[in-house]
Amino acid sequence: MTHAIRFSKTGGPEVLQWEDVSVAAPGQGECQVRHKAVGLNYIDTYHRTGLYPLPLPSGIGLEAAGVVEACGPGVTEFKPGDRVAYANGPIGAYSELKNHPADRLVKIPEGISFEQAASMMLQGLTVQYLLRRLHLTPKAGDTVLWHAAAGGIGLIACQWARALGVNLIGTVSSEEKAKLARENGAAHTIIYTKEDFQARVMEITGGKKVPIVYDSVGKDTFVKSLDCLQARGLMVSFGNASGPVGPTDLGILSAKGSLYVTRPTLISYTAKRDELVAAAKELFDMVLAGKIKVTPRQSYPLKDAAQAHRDLEGRKTTGSTVLVP
Repeated sequence: MTHAIRFSKTGGPEVLQWEDVSVAAPGQGECQVRHKAVGLNYIDTYHRTGLYPLPLPSGIGLEAAGVVEACGPGVTEFKPGDRVAYANGPIGAYSELKNHPADRLVKIPEGISFEQAASMMLQGLTVQYLLRRLHLTPKAGDTVLWHAAAGGIGLIACQWARALGVNLIGTVSSEEKAKLARENGAAHTIIYTKEDFQARVMEITGGKKVPIVYDSVGKDTFVKSLDCLQARGLMVSFGNASGPVGPTDLGILSAKGSLYVTRPTLISYTAKRDELVAAAKELFDMVLAGKIKVTPRQSYPLKDAAQAHRDLEGRKTTGSTVLVP
């Protein structure tokens, strides 16, 4: 027997339970992975609350790093002993041992620890596609707005934007988080609890606004973010930390300057294996080159996942967090 976090009903962090589970031998195309570190991500709370429904009872978690213990039939790319990581599921990363599709795994290069890998696969690959692969991407000299700049995704984005020569304006909730975002490369910070972020964007840009807004907050920031965009600018809505964006009259996009809106997901941008491998390689190369530094700022025992969720939702965490089996 081994252990995993599971839940049988949706709700608050208290629904997460540490349970004994059995794990069968890996099946066709699968690797059995012994987890060394598990990533904590805001999307995990959406699954737990039912915002993104899962069939229940269910495991939880999309991201982990560990060692291959066994390979099922048809697996040729990996062998026992390989250091691997994954993001975006299948669900069930909050576990000590898991069978995972081999085509969703990537090898962790030397120089990157399990904790680093579990801190950046989902978040780092998200930044990779947001800054590098959308139909409109920022170029050196551009100024963009990034909400929640001191979170796990935000801190990687600050560093990657700096490496690209992009001026990132980051919104944060406190001076402590503003300092952290600036230390990681944000050109400007806005403490949204004290300042009107739309007015500050106008001030910072001299009234020119920005070509792209990246928003993982959702309901509380969506409409005002549209007012930060230049004509034909792009609103990138990739999360719902404050709740989902409600029904929107598309006419508002024309009224505010022929704006574009996209609601992308990492799943869509890594659906093909060659896309996943190429994106992971670029992310790992950035880390190995020292352009992005990723170290978990919080660590919890995996069995204490409920407390980690409380702290994440209570905005008590900054940067990346890992759960240790």
